[in-house]
Amino acid sequence: MSKDYYEILGVSRNAPREEIQKAFHRLAHKYHPDKKGGDEAKFKEVNEAYQVLSNDQRRAEYDAYGNVFSGGGRSGSASGAEAGGFGFDFDFSNMGGTGAAFDLGDIFSDFFGGRAGGRGRGRRGRDISVDIQISFAEAVFGTERKVIISKISVCSTCQGKGGAPGSAMIKCQVCAGRGKLHETRQSLLGSFTTVRECQNCLGTGEMSDKKCPECAGHGVVKKNEEIQIVVPAGISDGEMIRLSGQGEATRGGVTGDLYVKVHVEAHAMWRRDGNNLTTDLAIKLTDALLGNDYTVEALDGNIKVKVPEGVNHGDVIKVKDRGVPLRGGKRGDLLIRVMIKTPSKLSRQARKLVEELRREGI
Repeated sequence: MSKDYYEILGVSRNAPREEIQKAFHRLAHKYHPDKKGGDEAKFKEVNEAYQVLSNDQRRAEYDAYGNVFSGGGRSGSASGAEAGGFGFDFDFSNMGGTGAAFDLGDIFSDFFGGRAGGRGRGRRGRDISVDIQISFAEAVFGTERKVIISKISVCSTCQGKGGAPGSAMIKCQVCAGRGKLHETRQSLLGSFTTVRECQNCLGTGEMSDKKCPECAGHGVVKKNEEIQIVVPAGISDGEMIRLSGQGEATRGGVTGDLYVKVHVEAHAMWRRDGNNLTTDLAIKLTDALLGNDYTVEALDGNIKVKVPEGVNHGDVIKVKDRGVPLRGGKRGDLLIRVMIKTPSKLSRQARKLVEELRREGI
């Protein structure tokens, strides 16, 4: 194998899909080019490995042959490199055979349910990424954002077919309607024929007799598109959201993905600790001795906190089920750390009272 995708993601060969997905999210966040210290080459390599191992068919091909014949090993790159279909023909006429040519694409189709490098199957649009900034409260409870992105999208006039509305389909003159082109070379083993996708018809074998006036027959156009992003509750700063099929389109292939990097603004009062929210509460010395009630401004409304009598500096008061929302309707907790304020100056009367407390051993 030219690349060990399992080693790239740091997982075992029998790792389940969930483990592969977690490894990808961790490494994609680490190497994202927009992040300080990111590595674009590593990011593309990690994305390529994930595109193969997260797809059952591509993973089976990779495990069996060390390559991906449906084009998945290359199509997952963040650069959006288009992997053309390919196959192999061997002519055994010079090796004492019958002289018939065998297309290994037909053999692989028996195993994987389709031709190797089938028509347009390996073509994939470019992945793109955007950054959004949300407030601390929006990160805790979730929110939605609408962004306008300039990208290559499917032509709305021809629906990506490249032909003008009402036009007829004719046989491609370059490949004679086969959708692929053969290139034969001589080797020590005989004639070696490679099969590649016809770029004129993109492997379909057909073309419209009249090009679409909107996209000039390309099937895609560059335009501004509004995309709605659903930010889940509990997302952390720097996490990425993957929107499948929201990247750039390519004619006759699969649309790439959109990666959304989320930046969370810091809050003046609250901090996040896992699924809990923490803050500091400054109280008076007398309230620490005698206890009192305080009103605390939470993210979703004010709450009354009872400070117990005799509380110590640094003690934590827990308010259950007011933290980060969890699955099943549950939530984390609020953790309020008590900070006792010591007065810098005392009046004569106050000093006299404190001295009396000292005499009593308090």
